[in-house]
Parts: sequence; structure tokens; C-alpha cells
Amino acid sequence: MTVLILTCEQDVTADMVVAELHKSCVPLVRFDPGDIPGEGALSAEYVRGEFRGYLSTGGRVVSMDGLRSIWIRRPGEPAAHASEPSPWLSAETGQALYGMLDSTTARWMNHPGAAARARLKPWQLRTAHRSGFPVPATIITTYPQVARRFAEQYRHVVVKAVSGKPPADPPMALPTTLVPPDADFSGVAAGPTLLQRYITKAADIRLTSVGDELFAARKVAEPGQVDGRYGETGHDWKPVDVPPRVARAVATYKDMAGLAYGAFDFAEDGDGTWWFLECNQGGQFGFIELQTEQPIAAAVAAWLGAEA
Repeated sequence: MTVLILTCEQDVTADMVVAELHKSCVPLVRFDPGDIPGEGALSAEYVRGEFRGYLSTGGRVVSMDGLRSIWIRRPGEPAAHASEPSPWLSAETGQALYGMLDSTTARWMNHPGAAARARLKPWQLRTAHRSGFPVPATIITTYPQVARRFAEQYRHVVVKAVSGKPPADPPMALPTTLVPPDADFSGVAAGPTLLQRYITKAADIRLTSVGDELFAARKVAEPGQVDGRYGETGHDWKPVDVPPRVARAVATYKDMAGLAYGAFDFAEDGDGTWWFLECNQGGQFGFIELQTEQPIAAAVAAWLGAEA
């Protein structure tokens, strides 16, 4: 049985898992959806109630009934490398590829449907509340007066993107930023704005959940630090134990989200409380493993290579 890894050519994190799968002698195929049509090819047959499908790349062919698991790591846009790419061709290719893969009995990390919903920040916040995480007070609004009242109530608030990094070339960075309570909120009417109560951080926490395994790392924050993704703090990531309450909330969240993998970000306050910020269903873990030596890649490989 074969593991299918959907990712682009340049993906160091995928390389780490591929190396672990090779150690375990688990057959795998690494495939970029951007290579269809062209370097890659597919065929699916639905006849008399039966399904047969095949995917090929680099001279290798994998049968859909021989798939053990599918890891959606960092796949390219379908048909991105076609001789005449177009939005229509990408849509057609994506429908064909993911529809064929969804016709199999393979396990997903993570299923495209679950992943798409899990990317929605408003849904994340509601699910985090229901899972038992402490979540900073948050609003998403296009009403300037609502934003102003929120800032006046909590005094120290931050603004952050609802959807993450915007598409651009070169890519734009949108760090989480403190907003003074006397700011001009009239621009809120121009588009949905996410405001959140600022948590004075003692540390950033990244918790990587692979199946039932948890790997948490902690990095001390600088005084007044707002967004730990930008700027050096002079501190490295260190392994840290997961509080039982957080472990239970992670399990509940992933069950509600239908996720096999999740990278959770928390802000740890001065009392040691881990405040939920977000869960990235496809978040990086390579940088954490390199600094902490936690065996995250091996855990991903073990999950993908396990028998159903």
C-alpha cells in the first residue's frame, strides 16, 4: 500500500517526512497537482458500479485501490505548469484529481473539505470556544462604531488579518498590530476587520498535533512583543509539557474539525494560561523539529504509513 504526498517540488518539511517513510520502507509517491496535464497524468473509470483510478508521475504509476493514505502538504495549483494554463483548466483539473482521490478509501491528512472549513478564522474561534480553550475577546466587523466600542472596552486590542497573507508577488506580510483606543476606525467600513483583546505574552507556544500525539514548544517573548512571527527575540524554541486541559481541548477541537493534523498557536500570559490564537491545519513544523529535536516528522510518517 502506497502513501501519496501532494506537495510542490521545493518543500523541506515534506522532505523530512519522505526520509522517515524511506527508513520504514513504506512505498510513497510524491506528486504536484500543478504537473497535470504534462509531467503528471490521471485516469478514473466509473463503470457498472465499480471504480478504478490511476495517477502517474516521473514514470511511476499508482493505483487508487493501492493507496494507504494521502498527505496534502503544500500542493501546487492544479494545471499550474500546463503549456496553456487558465483558471478553467485549473478548475477542471482540480475537480478531476481531488474527486478521483476522494473516491478512494485512503486516510487523509487532512481531507480537503475539512481543511477548507478549518481555514476559516471565524469558524476556528467558535470551535475553539466550544472545545474549551481560553480565547481572547474578538470581533469581526464592518461597523466603525462597533470597532470603536470594542477598543474602548478592552483598551489594548490588536488588529489582524481574517484570511492570512493576501495573494501578491512578492507576498505581503500583515503582522498583528496594536491599535490605540483613540484610533480612527472609519476605515473598518471598507472591509471586514478582526480586532482582538491583546494578551500580554510571557511566551509563544506552538503545539503540533499529529494523530493522537502532541508536540509543544515554547519561545520566551520579548517585553511588549505583539507578533512572534516577525523579528528576533534572542530566544529559541524549547520543548514544553502540554497541560491536561489543553490536551483535552486539542482532542475535542480536532474531532470537531475532522483533522488528523493541526498546528496550534497560543499566547502564554504571565499566569501560565495558554490563550488560543489559531489552528493552522497545514502549518509548518520543520523549524520546530530542528530547534527542539522533537520527532514530529517521524510521527507524521508513522501516521501515514500505519495500516487502516
